[in-house]
Amino acid sequence: SALLRAAHTARLRQLPRAAGAALSVVTLLRAARASDPSYRTAELVTALAELLGTARRVATVTGAELAAVRGRVRRPYSPDGSLRLYGLFTEPVVTDSGHGGVRTWVAGADGRLFTVGDVAPGGVGRALGVADRAVRLGDSALTHRELGRAGLAVSGATVSPDGRLGAGKSVKAVTARGAAWTEPPLAALWETPPAEQAARALRSTSRYADPDGTGSDLLFLDVELLGAVREPGGTSLLALSEGGVPVRLTAADDDPALAHRDNLALLAAAPGTRLRIIGRLIPATHPRLTLLACSHPTGEGTIDLGLDRLRRADLPDPAAPAHFAPPQPAGPGAQSPLYLLERRVEQTVPAGRAALGLLGDVTAETRRIRRGGLPTAAGLLTALCASAAQRERDHFGRLLPADTDGFAAYWLAAARYSAAVSESLCSAAWNPTGEVQGVSGGPPAAAARPAV
Repeated sequence: SALLRAAHTARLRQLPRAAGAALSVVTLLRAARASDPSYRTAELVTALAELLGTARRVATVTGAELAAVRGRVRRPYSPDGSLRLYGLFTEPVVTDSGHGGVRTWVAGADGRLFTVGDVAPGGVGRALGVADRAVRLGDSALTHRELGRAGLAVSGATVSPDGRLGAGKSVKAVTARGAAWTEPPLAALWETPPAEQAARALRSTSRYADPDGTGSDLLFLDVELLGAVREPGGTSLLALSEGGVPVRLTAADDDPALAHRDNLALLAAAPGTRLRIIGRLIPATHPRLTLLACSHPTGEGTIDLGLDRLRRADLPDPAAPAHFAPPQPAGPGAQSPLYLLERRVEQTVPAGRAALGLLGDVTAETRRIRRGGLPTAAGLLTALCASAAQRERDHFGRLLPADTDGFAAYWLAAARYSAAVSESLCSAAWNPTGEVQGVSGGPPAAAARPAV
């Protein structure tokens, strides 16, 4: 196909980031055509916007920015000397492509986070088995599950930009004493305010983050459990973090072979319990995490919620039924009309430019968006629909070719703007003041083609 040829051409011209983006679009298109249940239109929107944005920027930027746009074929491991590492937890990893394994998170004495992983074809069965295999790092005999609660002294360490520890022949590692979550240096991870942690995690999980960027999407919180909350997609666990921010905790994986879902159901029967937790940020208009690990509800130690199974005897009241928390007020972004623009951006991908041009007048939608305080979104929606419907004729009345470049520019601007506002709303939800930072309404973008 044309996209595969474009990916091949980009690779030959030393543009691995563009080549990877094109291949991502091809993979997602194939998943959509095959009715793959794991396919999500939002993922295809992100991949297509990344491809278009990279293609536009590579012709205009220079210097260090050009190097970032070009990308790298492989993420190199750089020497990091000697490291004293303290285990945090181990999580199972199961991908839609049929791979399985585990990832163990450790922290350095300076608070930096690192991972030791073992992922290969094999699915959930392999993930459960690998947890009790020795880590591939130096001469350590620790299993992944043990490393999550112990420590390592590493010499000749190599680290990738995203924090993965290399396992080369020159790396030496021996078992060392670990630290409790309440002891230094690990205790410092929980001292950062939740809003600051969420902002850092959001930068890491941004749809258009630099592929070579550093940072973690993990949050470290002290919470009090409030009970279960019914949602359209199932049930989540509501907790109150320090600072008075209510947080919804969800299972990282619904596979019944893993312990996530059962553990979450048990914790819902323990309202009032105070826990120290580790979770992964889910970008949403309300504070939301996938719950990965927590302190023991009644005893010492920690629980890897994907691998260790809680029992009723571990709860403060083993006989207590599941408790449902009272309704919570909606967050500052719950009523945002941004979805009106997001919907049109997503509809364009499977239906095409012509379908968007048939929508006709979108005045009612843009009026509602303006009332919501997003005039730039209203301008982008107007411009996007107008560009889709615009077709000029020659002197003989024949239709001229559509301005596909102009339409692509408006679509890309709308996609990137929607993502930026969504991320700002997510950040505001974690801020007790409810303020949205870094979003500018600006003038409508209907009059001129945006520079993306």
